[in-house]
Amino acid sequence: MTPVLSSGYPFDGAGRDKSEGDATNTAPPARWSLVVPLKPLALAKSRLAAAVGAELRPRLALAFALDTVGAALTCPAVRDVAVVTDDPLAGAELAALGARIVEDRPGAGLNAALAHGAYAVRELRPGAAVAALNADLPALRPAELGRVLDAASVFPRAFLADAAGIGTTFLSAGPGVDLAPAFGGPSRAAHSASGAAEILLSGVDSVRQDVDTGADLRTALALGPGPATAALRAAVDVVPGH
Repeated sequence: MTPVLSSGYPFDGAGRDKSEGDATNTAPPARWSLVVPLKPLALAKSRLAAAVGAELRPRLALAFALDTVGAALTCPAVRDVAVVTDDPLAGAELAALGARIVEDRPGAGLNAALAHGAYAVRELRPGAAVAALNADLPALRPAELGRVLDAASVFPRAFLADAAGIGTTFLSAGPGVDLAPAFGGPSRAAHSASGAAEILLSGVDSVRQDVDTGADLRTALALGPGPATAALRAAVDVVPGH
C-alpha cells in the first residue's frame, strides 16, 4: 500500500501552529484532550469499498485520519490528541503530526478503545477534560471544532450528532466525568439516553461530516478536505460511481 504523506500542515511535531509564534500569557490555555479511534487500515471504512474500490479504501482511511488529527492539533482549545490504534503505518504517520499513539490493548471494539484512550489520557493528567472525535472527518475546520468544544464545556457530558442525524461524531466529558461512549448505529439516541447533552449549533458542518459512504465522501470533498485527502482527489475522481 502506498503511504499517504503527512506534509502540508502548518504546525510542528509537537502540534503547535507554526504560524502563531510563541504562546503568550494572554492566550487561553488549551484545555481539551481528544481521543481518536482508528481501526487497522485493512479493516477501516469497509462500507466505502463499494464506492472507491478495495485498493483506495485504506489509503482514504489514513488520509481522513491525518486530516482529522492535523486539523484538531491546530485548534487552540486542544491540548493534545491521543490516537488509539494498532496500525503501524497509521501510528507512524499520526505520531509525526504530533499525536500520542495509544495501543488498542482491549481490542474489543470502538467503545472499549475510546474508554481505554480516555483512561490513558487521565493516567497522565487526572483532571483532563476529554472528548472522543471520529477519525473520518477529512474536512474538519479547527475553528468549528473550537466552537463545539466551547459549547461542550458547560456540560458534564455532551455530544454532537453526525450529518445524518443518527450517529455521533463527538462526545465530551468534563474533568472527573466518565466518558461512557456508546458509539455505533443510532448513537445519537444512545448518548442522549445516557444523559449527555446534545450540542445544537449551526455552522459546524465539518465536525458533523463523517465519511462512511460514497455520498458522504462527495459531501466532504465539496466542503473542502484537508491536504492528505485532497492529494487523493484525482484518484477518487476516476473511480466510477463514487
